[in-house]
Amino acid sequence: MTDGNWTITLRIHRKKTGAAANFQNFVLDAAPDEYILDAIERAWAYQDRSLVFNHACHHSVCGACGMRINGVEKLTCITLVKEVTHNGGEVVVEPLRNFPVVSDLVVNMGEFMRRMETVRAHQVLPIEHASPSNGTGEAELAPREGDFTRLVDCIECGLCISACPMAATSEDYVGPAVLAAVHQEGDAGLAFSERIVDSENGLWRCHSAYECTAVCPSNVDPAWRIMELRKKVIVNRFKGIFLKRELS
Repeated sequence: MTDGNWTITLRIHRKKTGAAANFQNFVLDAAPDEYILDAIERAWAYQDRSLVFNHACHHSVCGACGMRINGVEKLTCITLVKEVTHNGGEVVVEPLRNFPVVSDLVVNMGEFMRRMETVRAHQVLPIEHASPSNGTGEAELAPREGDFTRLVDCIECGLCISACPMAATSEDYVGPAVLAAVHQEGDAGLAFSERIVDSENGLWRCHSAYECTAVCPSNVDPAWRIMELRKKVIVNRFKGIFLKRELS
């Protein structure tokens, strides 16, 4: 320990194409109030430039730096060293679970993004939704009736999917973020996506562990949204039964 800093050991998951996964130790000094992402960046800059990880905004807006720290899903850009170790020691850094690992700490989130698109929770509006030029030579992008946009506050970090114990039981489970996005859009969202959510790998795969809500960095509360969505689906089922009786 020097100048009030702690000596920590980052035990980082390494995985390269064609090689078996392993862990590599990086010993470095870190301030207690420093963020884990800062420590990872220093390990990359001064010890091993082959280390692969994602980062972007550094203030919990983009969701790029989601990893598992000591087995818990966190955004490393807002996780302090003193929150995960005391007076130094070992910090285990791993990629998110339930996603294919691309390299080291980076996972492939393509399928997750595709599923968000299937319920029209667009990150970016498709180009065909661009309105005619506004006179400046540039097209305006704006939602049209029936289009949905991103779930409010959700940063698509994937932490909820990694923490979800049921996501590991089926590759076809749509996941808490997708279900939460449908709930966000209310009746219109459910009407469009009911076939997807009211299925074995939709709402009914969830076992209400609430792990997704526990790790969500944006207070989206996907577990609560899933429970509320279940209520709506059940109500719709009963309405359908009574409507059939009235028509028969």
